[in-house]
Amino acid sequence: MTATGTARPVPASSSIRLPGIVLGVGLGGFVDGILLHQLLRWHHMLSSTNHDHIGVKYYDPHTVSGLEMNTVWDGVFHAVCWVAVIVGLGILYSRVVDNRRAVWASRVLWGWILAGWGLFNLVEGILDHQILGIHHVRGGPHQAWWDAGFLVLGGLLLAGGHLWQRSGRPVDTASSAGAARARDTA
Repeated sequence: MTATGTARPVPASSSIRLPGIVLGVGLGGFVDGILLHQLLRWHHMLSSTNHDHIGVKYYDPHTVSGLEMNTVWDGVFHAVCWVAVIVGLGILYSRVVDNRRAVWASRVLWGWILAGWGLFNLVEGILDHQILGIHHVRGGPHQAWWDAGFLVLGGLLLAGGHLWQRSGRPVDTASSAGAARARDTA
C-alpha cells in the first residue's frame, strides 16, 4: 500500500523479463568465464587470435606474457558480467516493490534468467567464436563441434527458460503485501 492507502500496482510477469534476462546474461557469462576460462582452461578471451577474423595480435596463452594479456581480457569480460548482474538487480529492485521473496522463488524470474543465459551463449558463440574468431570453446581439431555444442546449449537454455517462465504463475507481489504490512506493524 502507498501512504494514501491505495494498493500498489502488481508487476506483471513481463515486468521482470528484462531484469531476468540481464541477470541471466551476467550469470551465464560468469559460468562461462569461471568454468571454461579459469577451471578447465579451455580458452581465454584472446586465445585464438592467431586464427581470428579481425587481425588482433596473437597472445599465446601458453607463454607467461600471453597468459598475462589473456588474463587481463578475461578480467574485462568478468567486469562486464559483474556490471550486467548489478544492472539486472537494480532493474529488478526498481520494478518489484512488494513481496520480493515470492519473485525470487518464482519460475517466471528463473525462467527469464535461464533465457538470458541462453542468449549470452548464442551472442557470445556467434560473435566471439564465429564472426570475430578470437577464441573457441575448446580449440583444436574438433573446435567446430565444441562451438556448435555451445550454440545448441544456448538455444536449449533460451527455449527451456522461455517455457519454464511460462509455466510459472504470474508474479503477484500484492498477495502477501497485507501479511507483510501486518508483520511490519506488529
